[in-house]
Amino acid sequence: MQSKIRMGMIGGGRKAFIGAVHRMSAQLDGLIELSCAALSSDPKVALESGRDLMLPANRVYESYEQMIAQEKQLPENERMHFVSIVTPNNVHFEPAMLALENGFHVVIDKPITLTLAEAKALKQKADETGLFVCLTHTYSGYPMVKQAKEMIKNGDLGTIRKVCVEYPQGWLSQPANSDNKQAAWRADPAKSGISGCMADVGTHAAHLAEYISGLQITQICADLHIVVSGRALDDDGNVLLRFNNGANGTLMASQIAAGEENALKIKIYGEKGGMEWHQMEPNNLIVKWLDQPMQVYRTGNAYVSDVAKFNTRTPSGHPEGYLEAFANIYKNFALALAARLDGETPSPFMLDFPDANDGVRGMAFIENVVASSKSDQKWYDFKI
Repeated sequence: MQSKIRMGMIGGGRKAFIGAVHRMSAQLDGLIELSCAALSSDPKVALESGRDLMLPANRVYESYEQMIAQEKQLPENERMHFVSIVTPNNVHFEPAMLALENGFHVVIDKPITLTLAEAKALKQKADETGLFVCLTHTYSGYPMVKQAKEMIKNGDLGTIRKVCVEYPQGWLSQPANSDNKQAAWRADPAKSGISGCMADVGTHAAHLAEYISGLQITQICADLHIVVSGRALDDDGNVLLRFNNGANGTLMASQIAAGEENALKIKIYGEKGGMEWHQMEPNNLIVKWLDQPMQVYRTGNAYVSDVAKFNTRTPSGHPEGYLEAFANIYKNFALALAARLDGETPSPFMLDFPDANDGVRGMAFIENVVASSKSDQKWYDFKI
């Protein structure tokens, strides 16, 4: 790679939380630079936000349509290589599709689109163009998540029998203030889609369950709730799961679990033992054996797998946290893209990031969970 990978950003301007996270994470390893942006649907805010980030004035755009059109006209050694889309769910599909149609790779915040139909169309376009679509399911980027996945893949636990995952938050335990922008769009069906809590954090839990276990959800039995009066979308829910190898499991997601922060946890049990990982203690992977003492695997040690080492930056004892996990997705994406630009085949480690296939399954999860909750049928087939 002769130069940094050039990123354009759509959304993520002033007062936007996730845009700053994307920018910090993308630039953590020195592989990517923010070259241009359309940071808000409000042209004035877009220009002011561009100045905040000290971007060149001629690379700050008033709309994503303008950015994609003008970037395409630049010389190949100047134009952006990919766009990062960090907008509410209803502004995912159109800019992503426009970027792909104009030859730009895409990184997009989850869920991938507003509907399953849009997700399928985006995947089809990615397949047609051969361009990368990367989905930022953050938690798959942690080193000990990689370790857990590798151990299960190697058969260390034997056949997987049970998967239990939960993601409780408490930040929406009370009605949100009208000036809480993050809560407002998530509670608006026009911007969030047909689900609130399950779309926002339930999709993370479902992706993590499938990513680590290597299994796929085939049937669900869902019970969603609107706990805080006046909301239009679910803020709490429980889902029974069945997987394609016969394993069963549970998924709980809640944003009204008062006192909880981001307490994502997963437990997976096989014939020979089980393992558990907690997002708020990310350096630990707890392994409980049927006939041996419990073990605790720790990030950064020589005994962990090569893929865990590939996604670790600091010596043992130093926390590898949220930003580093987020950055691993960007790093792997950037390395894969750089290899492609150099005419090389990316390695499996480079291609270890969520893609359009994960995006389709995420949207299918949302639509199936909502449908299951509304149905009187006990078990609902996971349809795509």
